[in-house]
Amino acid sequence: MNANNNKSGFRIFLWTVLGVVAGFYLGRFYILNNMQYLGNNKIDTILNIIDQNYVDTVNMEQLIDNTTHNIIKELDPHSVLIPAGEIDLVTDKLEGSFSGIGVSFNMLSDTILILTVIHKGPAEKAGILPYDRIISINDSVVAGKGINDQEIIRTLRGTKNSKVKLGIKRSGEDDLLYFDVTRGDVPDYSIEVAYKVSDGIGYMLIDDFGRTTYNEFITAIAKLRKEGCEKFIIDLRGNTGGYMDAAIHMLNEFIPSGQSILYYEGKAFKRQEFRANGSGSCQNAPVVVLVDEASASASEIFAGAIQDNDRGLIIGRRTFGKGLVQSPIKLKDGSELRLTIARYYTPSGRCIQKQYELGNTDDYNLDLENRYLHGEFDYADSIKVADTLAYKTLHGRTVYGGGGIMPDIFIPRDTSNITSYYVAAYRSGAIYRYVLEYSDRHHSKLASFKTYQDLYAYLKTQPLLNEFTDFAETQGMKKRPTLIQISGPLIEKYISALIVRNFFNNEGYYPIILTDDVAFLRALKEISNNDGRPVIP
Repeated sequence: MNANNNKSGFRIFLWTVLGVVAGFYLGRFYILNNMQYLGNNKIDTILNIIDQNYVDTVNMEQLIDNTTHNIIKELDPHSVLIPAGEIDLVTDKLEGSFSGIGVSFNMLSDTILILTVIHKGPAEKAGILPYDRIISINDSVVAGKGINDQEIIRTLRGTKNSKVKLGIKRSGEDDLLYFDVTRGDVPDYSIEVAYKVSDGIGYMLIDDFGRTTYNEFITAIAKLRKEGCEKFIIDLRGNTGGYMDAAIHMLNEFIPSGQSILYYEGKAFKRQEFRANGSGSCQNAPVVVLVDEASASASEIFAGAIQDNDRGLIIGRRTFGKGLVQSPIKLKDGSELRLTIARYYTPSGRCIQKQYELGNTDDYNLDLENRYLHGEFDYADSIKVADTLAYKTLHGRTVYGGGGIMPDIFIPRDTSNITSYYVAAYRSGAIYRYVLEYSDRHHSKLASFKTYQDLYAYLKTQPLLNEFTDFAETQGMKKRPTLIQISGPLIEKYISALIVRNFFNNEGYYPIILTDDVAFLRALKEISNNDGRPVIP
């Protein structure tokens, strides 16, 4: 290599270095001279710098959303930012009603099959019938298009008093029928079912604690009392919570005057306590509460107050363990921040929030899976109890905080009749698809029964299990005779209950499902023999 080449290479290197240095100082000069455009904190400052000076155009709205979500992720597992477009989907369930056409449906052969039409709802007023098929919506064909349930829901729901045109294929009609349906308020009930299960005993399944739950509860209690019920089983299994005040109002019906219901407090919120005012209609009524690992938040408030006041028995499995209170905060872009502002405490003073690390939601979300793997759903002695978090109920029983509500009577999972064949049939949706096709195929006959008992009796005479296993085989499920023999009674009962629900709603479904529900049967025994009262030391 000669000297001229060395000099040339050095000059290139020198100019490169000078270019980088000059670029840095020019950029620094430019930024420093535009400081008046920057924000008042580091995050605003960085975002403004990127917006004004980054080499390429950046979608700042998306960048801000991502940044904000990442900030919220560094907090507790229950603080969350809900995008503007998703708020209705999140809140409708708890508001007690939504604007829609008033039908329930499912997909059968990629076509919308209407299962039920709400009495006096918009669809019924327009002339829609159960087991009609929706072929088009607003002149756009939806049958056979692979549209998912959420897309259909968004299309059928809409602003109150707006219209939606439905193209309907009805059995016995050669041509499509067209209906203009005016959307209206459609009730979305929290109480799935309430009925008399035995002499003097009423059963109530509460799906969530929404805006209308308390009023529904009062109506249900009045109905049950009219049927002679003075003892109550409240089923909160699978109830993930909702509005705290709904649980407080319901508890006021059961808790005697002056006794504590709960209190909450946080850094910016002074302690606020709620006590029963003595106006409750069920203060002396025996009560048993059913819970499981999916019972959370407001469900745990209810179960915790009943337990701490020695007001009734809690039966089932340890609850989820959510003791944090969120407050909804509307933001300018229409999104909503649900920020944890306080912890709530049961009357004995325990916080039932399970442990978590800030910013670590992965481990938190695996808690239920870890409980299952540890055997907690099957054996009471597998439950980890925080001995250092012991508290006393009103009459001196020991209860524990730090991770859900421990039931007074533990009921393990019922695994009898469950085999890999049943699990595959359930998880694959084969059972549900068979029920839809069977209900559709025999609609006229099944709809002729006047009571769910008569329909259930008829179904017991039908070869449902054999038909189902043939159907499941067409869905890729190989017949397993030994496993089918074990799971047969469970499969037949579940299929029958689902068919009955298609014609008599939950009022027919739950009386069948609960016939061999171990936790329910134990609750029935306790409230029948001992008035559902805990043993006081």
